Amino acid sequence: MAKVRVYELARELGQESKQVLERARELGAEVKTASSGLDEDVAAQVRASFGGGTAEEVDSSQPTADSEEEDVRQQTTEDRPEEEVEVEADSSQPTADGEEAEEVDADGEERVLLVEPGITVHELARMIQTRTAEIVKTLMFMGEMVPGGGEIPVDAIERLGRELGWELLVAETDEEEEDQGRQRHIIEYVDDPASLVTRPPVVTVMGHVDHGKTQLLDTIRHANVIEGEAGRITQHIGAYQVTAADDSKITFIDTPGHEAFTALRARGAEITDIAIIVVAADDSVMPQTAEAISHAQAAEVPIIIAINKMDLEAADPHTVRAALTQHEIVVEDLGGEVPAIEISALKGTNIDDLLEMISLVAEVEELSADPKAPAVGTVIEAQLEVGRGPVATVIVQRGTLKKGDAIVAGPVPGRVRALFNGDGEPIKEAGPSTPVLVMGWDEIPTAGDMFEVAKNERTARKMAQAKVGEIRALELTIPTATDRLGQLIEQLRTQEHSELRIIVKTDTHGSLEAIKESVGKISRDDGFVTIVHAGVGGVTTNDVSLAEASGAIIYGFNSRPDASARATAKEAAIDIRTFSIIYELLDDVESLLVGELSPEEIENFLGVAEVRQVFRAPRLGLVAGSYVTEGSINRNARARLVRDGVVVYDGTIVSLRRFKDDVQNVATGFECGIGLAKFKDIKEGDTIESYEVSEIART
Repeated sequence: MAKVRVYELARELGQESKQVLERARELGAEVKTASSGLDEDVAAQVRASFGGGTAEEVDSSQPTADSEEEDVRQQTTEDRPEEEVEVEADSSQPTADGEEAEEVDADGEERVLLVEPGITVHELARMIQTRTAEIVKTLMFMGEMVPGGGEIPVDAIERLGRELGWELLVAETDEEEEDQGRQRHIIEYVDDPASLVTRPPVVTVMGHVDHGKTQLLDTIRHANVIEGEAGRITQHIGAYQVTAADDSKITFIDTPGHEAFTALRARGAEITDIAIIVVAADDSVMPQTAEAISHAQAAEVPIIIAINKMDLEAADPHTVRAALTQHEIVVEDLGGEVPAIEISALKGTNIDDLLEMISLVAEVEELSADPKAPAVGTVIEAQLEVGRGPVATVIVQRGTLKKGDAIVAGPVPGRVRALFNGDGEPIKEAGPSTPVLVMGWDEIPTAGDMFEVAKNERTARKMAQAKVGEIRALELTIPTATDRLGQLIEQLRTQEHSELRIIVKTDTHGSLEAIKESVGKISRDDGFVTIVHAGVGGVTTNDVSLAEASGAIIYGFNSRPDASARATAKEAAIDIRTFSIIYELLDDVESLLVGELSPEEIENFLGVAEVRQVFRAPRLGLVAGSYVTEGSINRNARARLVRDGVVVYDGTIVSLRRFKDDVQNVATGFECGIGLAKFKDIKEGDTIESYEVSEIART
């Protein structure tokens, strides 16, 4: 159905565009600007609301504004010189840029012109038939310094139009396309369903340290090495492919741990199809196990539990299954849907059963790809190798990558000079889900960037150069944690179905359970809170990575981030909010969910000192001999003592000395003696954080 633009309808009805826009909104139409389109039935309702009757009545019984304008033109052009008539005829035609410029009518109504965002001064001058210098001069008076070839700021276009006697309307852009454009090096593609074929699954192994992740990967890989090649040194390429008992292939990403998994996801690379969580049967669910589960759940990928170390006498798989239920993992043996396989990675027990289960899950997921399309995939890891130059391990996600192809990954172009499989053997091509080492890059590409095959090397270099410009633009507009929080609040305030994702770290299990239970009761109409991950201890870089990948906010209750986590959070613009009173934390969560924050105290970080020796001093009592590692420590400032990431004291610094002298502050790299008010439980290895608090109103 043809649509009528708001400004066209306004001209037809003899009304201002703003009035018609407001009336259309009152009638329920989703329109944003005067250039928005209206369905014919909505346009008919707008006409009727202004006394214009239905669309049919307007057409048949009343002369429209357009027909009146045409009558005026016919009456006035008869007495005009021939040259003026030709100019008017030309001005009503589409311009060189394809936009229709509407001329002034007999009553002096403003002329209307629809322009695209990013229009330059030269282009506008040509479209409205005026001098470029005139527009530059007008912009200068408006406070905008734009040269003749420069783009006119979008927010200045309408004001500029009024100054020039035109109604300049900015064409709408597709918000979804804008969002995709802001994603870094992510390649969108759509395949013909008729060309799709089944592809192998891509699997990532995660779990707690020492629970057997690396041993499992080694056992799976060596079990698939041909007997004659067992003693040969193989080339590690970061990923490899194995064959299950049913001859189906499985690709493993050989970067064990959820850190690498989440780092890729944070950059938009969602290549993992299945996550295997390894749990030691003699150790049950540990903190990193819980983190791995949270990361896999946030990625919304199928999970398989591998209960490892079944060869040990202390193995207790039933305890493992029970412990997993506390993390919303109910295995099939207990009536759930998550498969659990009891294995021994060291002995090789039930490894075939695990591979078979992976194949079954992949079959249910119906994984497919088009092998004949131009190759697209993701860089898993990259490095500079002596004799080979820049190389990168990639996984092909679509199409077939061939030797000689021109490729580009983000800002890095190249040409495939050689391909190597997981055993270090040269191959000529790699199909969907195949891991392969690629030689021939101009520079080292970035892990997480997607690559694609270009028509030729020249095209690849042009595509890479375009990405360089995008990166520079992104670096100039990197948001802060405050900006990111403001965007989140606006989303929660305006979206009909809002989800606030949070990560909770506390000092004790008791606090954790209390907060989880209370947060579960917080909700509003069409809004809810999801705890992406919860754990005991300090805030770590893993927590920050998960927050970046899942769009979550980190809450710490008597729990603090370490220096590495603070630096990572600052770089990723992740908000870490810490509290020492539970109800204040809960109030903050509830305020965020409804999309507003009341006036609050904002903590300004000053510095950190590491306690290296504890001694007693006359009249001062217990003193912490410390070394300032970050920022500065200020006398009389507020301070907290942190032990293993957990706050054990929060008070003030009552004494600060260097040697025998009292000082006001001590900077990074210097030693000092710190005395804390009414606190004596200081130990070597503790850290003392100095900070100040200011109250601001944040909306």
